[in-house]
Amino acid sequence: MKIRFYNARILTMEDNKIIEGELHTDDTKIAYIGPAKNNDTIFDREIDCKGNLLMPGLKNAHTHSAMTFSRSLADEYCLNDWLHKAIFPREAKLTADSVYCFSKLAYAEYLAGGVTACFDMYFEKEANARAAVETGFRHVFCGAANDYGGFEDLERYYIELNSYDPLVSFIYGFHAEYTTCEDNLKLMSDLAHKYNAPVYAHISETKEEVDGCIERYGVTPAVLFDRLGIYDFGGGGFHCVWFTDEDRKIFKDRGLWSVFNACSNLKLASGITPVYKFISDEMNIAIGTDGAGSNNALDMFREMYLDTVLSNVETHNAAAIDPFKILKAATTGGARCMGLSDCDILAPGKQADIIMIDMDRPCMKPENNVTANIVYSGSPQIVKMTMIAGKILYEDGKYTTLDIAEVYKDAAGFMEVLR
Repeated sequence: MKIRFYNARILTMEDNKIIEGELHTDDTKIAYIGPAKNNDTIFDREIDCKGNLLMPGLKNAHTHSAMTFSRSLADEYCLNDWLHKAIFPREAKLTADSVYCFSKLAYAEYLAGGVTACFDMYFEKEANARAAVETGFRHVFCGAANDYGGFEDLERYYIELNSYDPLVSFIYGFHAEYTTCEDNLKLMSDLAHKYNAPVYAHISETKEEVDGCIERYGVTPAVLFDRLGIYDFGGGGFHCVWFTDEDRKIFKDRGLWSVFNACSNLKLASGITPVYKFISDEMNIAIGTDGAGSNNALDMFREMYLDTVLSNVETHNAAAIDPFKILKAATTGGARCMGLSDCDILAPGKQADIIMIDMDRPCMKPENNVTANIVYSGSPQIVKMTMIAGKILYEDGKYTTLDIAEVYKDAAGFMEVLR
């Protein structure tokens, strides 16, 4: 389809400047951004933006989408008990059909919240890929292998899912150091070297995790992974709460990606990631929500807000972080972290992964600083439209590819088995 957005304000995320004019799409890509112009193009649809803001979609750079089943199911636990007492026993009951359903529930929340891609670590990947393509959602899988299984399938998933559909891709990953023995870590390094591929994992999420790694190997997880060659071709880690100066230097020098998950870390009492240090060190940063069981929402606006204000508290400085840098981490940074270089900004030739921000909302007035409004006072309620690969999937509260009532009904049915 060819779609013309006019009377628009456009934040490309190349910088903090807002362009007034038009944006045109042609099939999956952006064809034009600039001033209003007369041309002979026949559009399938023309949308009057009425001064609303077009910008790149938010990218959820660390999540476990199908864990929507665990929302508000075990709110009283810290990480270790949460996993072993509440999550692992229920995950053993999940099926391909339930993962398919709970993934679609996640996509509904993503789309309503302006998220156009996720970096997802979970299992039943074939069912999940089918759900993504049916919905039209951009889904990047991250390997979730550990000592309980998954390493035998990593290479197959890497080959199959990277040729499955343009909306689906796969990046190597494993769960964490504390669930992965040294032999399997070396296997992960071998696969990275075989394919010159980046690798991701949960890393330094809790102090207990870091202390345990030091007790086992004499070094932190980041140092261990680096010494084993796991990071020789890039990648990064999720959480990064308890990073040392040496850990940050490794990530900076290797160009690795640190993905922050403020809500989950606060809820599970894991700690506060020193985002201001990562920005000061000019490291690559992105933002994710983690899963709905430990958050409990998939709300990127709340993540941006917390990453900013928590740094203010940590530094006793109300200007510790420029909110535009956090917005960039949640859009451009997330895309590049996931290998989606054609989804990072709005520009001709880039993928048409676009959201429209409703500027006619009380929380967006007055417009003293638009990007600060998005970060500090924004929420999913300001998302008017979400487009992925040139297709509008959510608009004015309605989904175009999801029967949301059916998703809710199916999810309730599967929960009867999981409770």
